[in-house]
Amino acid sequence: MVGIQAQLSVRRGRAAVEFYQAAFGAEEIYRVGGTDEEPSVVSQLAVGEATFWVADESPPHGNFSPESVGGSTTRLLLIVDDPDAVLRQAVRVGATEIRPVAEEHGWLLGRIEDPFGHHWEIGKPLGDWPPH
Repeated sequence: MVGIQAQLSVRRGRAAVEFYQAAFGAEEIYRVGGTDEEPSVVSQLAVGEATFWVADESPPHGNFSPESVGGSTTRLLLIVDDPDAVLRQAVRVGATEIRPVAEEHGWLLGRIEDPFGHHWEIGKPLGDWPPH
């Protein structure tokens, strides 16, 4: 098997999992920790067929959240049927709108910053992608 999956380092990992579930309808498919006894969490989430990981930051292991480094070094692209509705839902549950959904480079695309400092572009291509 070959693939790439992002792992987001965050502070407040349990709250981050709850945010992604509420904002994007993410389903948690795997979890280690995230309990009162073991508060640090590593969780694999799925949105549709796409998966990503969320883990509490661990500076001794070189995993830093955007809050620790003063911003995010990566943007994630969430492709959905209704970017406007997903962006509005994310803002409703705590994200900050960076850019409203608009047509851009053959896409309908908007951008948010989640409460943990990660930037997400939420959109869909307006035609066949990649273009011919």
